[in-house]
Amino acid sequence: MAEETSESHAQRSPDELALELMKFIAVTTGYGKGTPVAGFGGKAPRSAEEYTDSLLELFDRCRSAVRKEPK
Repeated sequence: MAEETSESHAQRSPDELALELMKFIAVTTGYGKGTPVAGFGGKAPRSAEEYTDSLLELFDRCRSAVRKEPK
């Protein structure tokens, strides 16, 4: 079963890996939602377009990180 998992990960494209990384970061941190931080509740919620732009920017950053050559 471990071999099946490693084979399926080996066949993934860099974009698929970047998407998985982006989803993990966005879900675990609330990235781009603009949630207020304790003591700083004056910010208005972000619009759908701003949220989308944030996620696209995060995806680009994840794609760059995944495609980066190891040193």
